[in-house]
Amino acid sequence: MNDKTLGIIGGSGLYELDGLQDKAEIDVDTPYGKPSDVIVTGRLHGVRCAFLPRHGRGHRLAPNELPFRANLCAMKQLGMDCVLGISAVGSLREEIVPGDLVLIDQFIDRTRGRTQESTFFGRGCVAHAHFADPVWEPLRRLALESARAASGATVHDGGTYVCMEGPQFSTRAESHLYRSWGASVIGMTNLQEAKLAREAEIAYTTIALATDYDCWHATEADVDVAAVVRVLLANVEKAKRVIVEVARRLAAMEERISCRGAMEHAILSSKSAISADAKRRLAGLIGQYLG
Repeated sequence: MNDKTLGIIGGSGLYELDGLQDKAEIDVDTPYGKPSDVIVTGRLHGVRCAFLPRHGRGHRLAPNELPFRANLCAMKQLGMDCVLGISAVGSLREEIVPGDLVLIDQFIDRTRGRTQESTFFGRGCVAHAHFADPVWEPLRRLALESARAASGATVHDGGTYVCMEGPQFSTRAESHLYRSWGASVIGMTNLQEAKLAREAEIAYTTIALATDYDCWHATEADVDVAAVVRVLLANVEKAKRVIVEVARRLAAMEERISCRGAMEHAILSSKSAISADAKRRLAGLIGQYLG
């Protein structure tokens, strides 16, 4: 039996994943509460998969309401070595056209109210994860190749994702500022997932699906939800094809993609000083390092 695993956190519009065999729904509980929804498990090309709609089915949760810690902890509890974060984004570059896919490799954090949901640590255990390269490159490359093979869309290799607080879209001044920084796309969700995945030793990458030109473009209309939804629905079908292709290629690989060991030297607290409550919360994530 193939023991490779793939978690998928679906973004706006991606509320279910077709083609799963041995499909089941699991109501997961974690030390950080419930995830956004029940998690649907199954197999694609023999790879054990777990699918979670980020905003809940029917899109019930705003970006600032998402239980990021519970979502990533649930993926860890289900044994997912790899997680794909699918995300609708605004384009900050002329060449990234609505409908394109971007396999980003960097983030800029512009969130303000998510300190608690951005880390598993604190409250009895201190750690500092290495995060210079915030997505896991072997998984990003696999997703890039899969997107080029299966999406039918233009696919961009690399780029910087500005993660804003939301739920409002950018002001025009902000949009021009982010462009001056050289950023590629803007969204509201994936940075927290990347941070938490690293702390949980989960390989993570983002597939960013461009839906609009934010509000910087001189000749394109400002962000309009109805227009975004039209592009979004087309992007969802592309994303589903890419996910299936990632699973197919993952199944054919000799080695598993894993970032186990990423936190081995990240914990600063002495083992004797780590509180019992922190050990309980962290046991399923990095318990092997806690003593």
